Amino acid sequence: MSQPVELPRWMDVLVLPALNLVIALAVAGVVVAIVGFEPLEVLRLLIRGAFGTPSGIGYTLYYTTTFIFTGLAVAVAFHGGLFNIGGEGQAIMGGLGAGLVALAWSAHLPAWAMLPLMVLAAALFGAFWAAVPGALQAWRGSHIVITTIMFNFIAAALLGYLLVNTLKAPGNMNPESAAFAASARLPGVHELLAALGIAWPRTPLNLSFVLALLAALAVYLGLWKSRPGYSLRATGFSPDAALYAGIEPKRLIVVAMALSGALAGMVGINEIAGVHGRLLPDFVAGAGFAGIAVSLIGRNHPLGIVLAALLFGALYQGGAELAFELNGFSRDMVFMLQGLIVLFAGAMAHVAAPFLYRLWKAGGGGKLAT
Repeated sequence: MSQPVELPRWMDVLVLPALNLVIALAVAGVVVAIVGFEPLEVLRLLIRGAFGTPSGIGYTLYYTTTFIFTGLAVAVAFHGGLFNIGGEGQAIMGGLGAGLVALAWSAHLPAWAMLPLMVLAAALFGAFWAAVPGALQAWRGSHIVITTIMFNFIAAALLGYLLVNTLKAPGNMNPESAAFAASARLPGVHELLAALGIAWPRTPLNLSFVLALLAALAVYLGLWKSRPGYSLRATGFSPDAALYAGIEPKRLIVVAMALSGALAGMVGINEIAGVHGRLLPDFVAGAGFAGIAVSLIGRNHPLGIVLAALLFGALYQGGAELAFELNGFSRDMVFMLQGLIVLFAGAMAHVAAPFLYRLWKAGGGGKLAT
């Protein structure tokens, strides 16, 4: 039986996912050719749709923003030894918190006060929704996977109930709230560029993209450059050893889940404050589950997550363009490509690791994992 290999962190975060992506694209190309399309033409159109125009870039980065938040949420919990699959519900609650604050005060407060309050509310609502399953695991032994996925359904039902019975705008047949005042709208990138004299098409991309990048930097500094981050990672690696070292695992389980939920809750800022300007029932649209794949592909590292989120953003935007450009090419083909990427970069992430290890060893480095 072959021994497991230990790659340098930079190879594990960057090179291995890139190799897995190439393998996934190669397999997807074979499938595309079988169904009657030219693989290189499909790839060219996908890249052009995602990055070939200013509008495509705007939409790609808009999707990327959401995936950065949900990917970071999964990664923070993972480093605490937890598998948080409740990002969908935590994002819903984050949007609900931001929406409630906007509905209550946006008509009375200026943007400089309103927008920070919405960010704080989104983070707190998401953190609370994740901390409850964390506490249940820490002190009652409930399995975090079961409780978080159940909380997804509860959050969706709660938002639907409030939109139908309490928050729905008078005279509106759709289950959505009234529009927020202008102070609760996060500026779009096209507006900021227009103020600088730069012409840019109107897209959903807004300033929450900057918040997502700052969140990725904060997660890196918090997990790898601080004592609490070290304690959290130590707890995730070995709770018994952490307890022996004087670290309280139960408390850190709740902290890890709360931080994870706060990050997922920030999806509400991108969607509610940045795009829709009102509360909607389905604004998350599966982004919480996609964040699991983003985190796995990014090797649970902030830099890898940003790159993986950009990949998924490009697939979402480029796939939508493919459906218009190629007759007979459906969104199902794009989902197939996403599934192959998740398969090779997630479930089979280390299949190519021995090959990389042999190349690295041939270049003068490498050691077997003990």
